[in-house]
Amino acid sequence: MDFEILQPGLEVINTIAGLNSLLKPLKLAQQKIALVPTMGALHKGHVSLVKIAQQHADVVVCSIFVNPTQFTDPKDLEKYPRPLQHDIEMLQEAGCDYVFMPSVKEMYPSPDNWHIDLGPAEFLLEGEFRRGHYQGVTQIVKKLFDAVDPDLAFFGQKDFQQVLMIRNMVAHFNLPVKIVSCPIIREEDGLAMSSRNIHLSAAEHEHALILSKALSYVKDHFQAEIIEILLKEAITIIQSVKGVELDYFTIANSETLLPENDKAAQHLVALVAAKVGETRLIDNMMLN
Repeated sequence: MDFEILQPGLEVINTIAGLNSLLKPLKLAQQKIALVPTMGALHKGHVSLVKIAQQHADVVVCSIFVNPTQFTDPKDLEKYPRPLQHDIEMLQEAGCDYVFMPSVKEMYPSPDNWHIDLGPAEFLLEGEFRRGHYQGVTQIVKKLFDAVDPDLAFFGQKDFQQVLMIRNMVAHFNLPVKIVSCPIIREEDGLAMSSRNIHLSAAEHEHALILSKALSYVKDHFQAEIIEILLKEAITIIQSVKGVELDYFTIANSETLLPENDKAAQHLVALVAAKVGETRLIDNMMLN
């Protein structure tokens, strides 16, 4: 069987063929279809994507697939959380229409030598620390787009560089899908919600708050200070907390991700990545 109805209103589909048979009549009826791609371990940030998608489309498909080709560290793939029952319950509660949950064999039936030009931004920031990561990301997103054929796809702003790479991939293939970047959802204490937060101890969670505090400092003082001073202060703030190992903190052009020293430039974003204990976290904040 290609799909199962777990509860009224929510169907879980495991094959591309099963997905096609369900979505084809909806497309013929000119229903607008939205895709929310995830790797599971869902939280309120993912639910917010589903809720926003519901406002823009008639049908919402959420995919859950832990994609092996985007992990540059096999141990990271191995320990990635997979609470599937919890995820299904969250999507049921959110009113999602379909869950696409394929196997690795379904998405990669044969070896796939994927490599496309994603532009120079691929090798900056996350691309420098996780070589090949965005090739894997765009590879699976293209496969999901081929399977679902959505009108719109929704991604979280927390993975800022990822959204840019996916936009570049869509432009590369001239795909008829609109990419929508949705606001970061934060814990009450300011920590950006992430599936990786589950790995943080109580003390590490407390230490991790320094990332959003440094970003907030930059945003709050953006008008008053030059970029050089803002960067220096943000790095000092982060390095003052033990157990936090900074990979980068930058203020960059949001379209090229190149460092920017001119505050008058449009579309500036502050981006940070750090290891807190054994868990690597990223965060960002738009500045103007």
